[in-house]
Amino acid sequence: MKNSTNHSIKLDAMNEPDWKIIRDDFPILRLTVDGKPLVYLDNAASSQMPQQVIDRLVRYQTSEHANVNRAVHYLSEVATLEFHRARCKLQQFVNAAEDREIIFTSGTTDAINLVMHGYGRKFIKEGDEIILTTLEHHSNIVPWQMLANEKGAKIRVVPINDKGELEIDEYEKLFNERTKFVGLIHVSNALGTINPIKRMIDYAHQYSVPVLIDGAQAAPHLIIDVQALDCDFYVFSAHKLCGPTGVGMLYGKATLLEAMQPFKGGGDMIMSVTFEKTIYNTIPHKFEAGTPPIAAAIGFGAAIDYLTAIGIERIAAYEAELLDYATELLNDMPGVRIIGTAANKTAVISFAIDGIHPHDIGTILNQDGIAVRTGHHCAQPVMQRFNVPATSRASFAFYNKKSEIDALVAGIKTVQKVFL
Repeated sequence: MKNSTNHSIKLDAMNEPDWKIIRDDFPILRLTVDGKPLVYLDNAASSQMPQQVIDRLVRYQTSEHANVNRAVHYLSEVATLEFHRARCKLQQFVNAAEDREIIFTSGTTDAINLVMHGYGRKFIKEGDEIILTTLEHHSNIVPWQMLANEKGAKIRVVPINDKGELEIDEYEKLFNERTKFVGLIHVSNALGTINPIKRMIDYAHQYSVPVLIDGAQAAPHLIIDVQALDCDFYVFSAHKLCGPTGVGMLYGKATLLEAMQPFKGGGDMIMSVTFEKTIYNTIPHKFEAGTPPIAAAIGFGAAIDYLTAIGIERIAAYEAELLDYATELLNDMPGVRIIGTAANKTAVISFAIDGIHPHDIGTILNQDGIAVRTGHHCAQPVMQRFNVPATSRASFAFYNKKSEIDALVAGIKTVQKVFL
């Protein structure tokens, strides 16, 4: 095993990473599928873990494991310290003002639900309006629909154009004195569109409306600075950032978190409990009831270390090369249509092949070891907007290479031969 504190990242004379060496950090990429090399192009669903993160998880489980915040013995103190260090790494990663503004959750969905229950159920009233966008993932639609149904509030939706870009003028027209909350996806998981969230946040704040940003698809590809954005909440998951599943992060401004009611009750989120009254703990503990995902959080921190060592800007630049290369090749293919052609995108391509269902596309590609996502991508309003039942989606990460895009193109030609 490689030492988990020793990154194998190499920089050349121009201070650029050696992407081939970095690829070697990911043991799963050496797999074969039916005798074919794995071509993993489903990174928007979940990225893979480098050996350094795997090693860190093993080290915690074998020599540091205990519960946190509950004992004074050696292992508990070590686990508590490492858990806190992971929180501080996330604070630095998103540039939060304080580490107590970082709440560990089970993922993006859990974080959004926490805000819905903790903020929405306390402050949203009958007749209030919540603004969402057509690009939202279901996890940033369904919780707000549940709240609206409970409270008698109304959901208003920002439309998109034929490129898959938000119509910002229409967004601004939705605001009025009844607008009380905005939920925005930073990057569309279905199309890769990068939304102008800073402009949208600033406009919402003119009406004193808080804004939650779903950053699940943005955090792996873009520098996130919550203070510069001035967002009120920001959420994402570890498993899209080369980390483990089952853990995510909610950033919230301290004043808002303090005003919110807890989402879950139990141990560690309390200061005092009697049968007459419970006094809640301070943030972040108020929102972390029970035993937290300690191992996963520490692995999350290791993933942040790994990505930071490479540099998010370098990652974004290389992934942009992959996106441009793939876009050019697919645009030249007869019968293939890219859905979502925004000028500002991350490394995601959703596509359709004339006369062939996306599930059939995915099945044939899998026979060549090529992993893409097929379906509605938990973004059915997007599919409805483009009048398709589903798409095939290839999503790239910094450990992918252009030869894998060539393999995708060859695979698409095979699909067309089989079905057309």
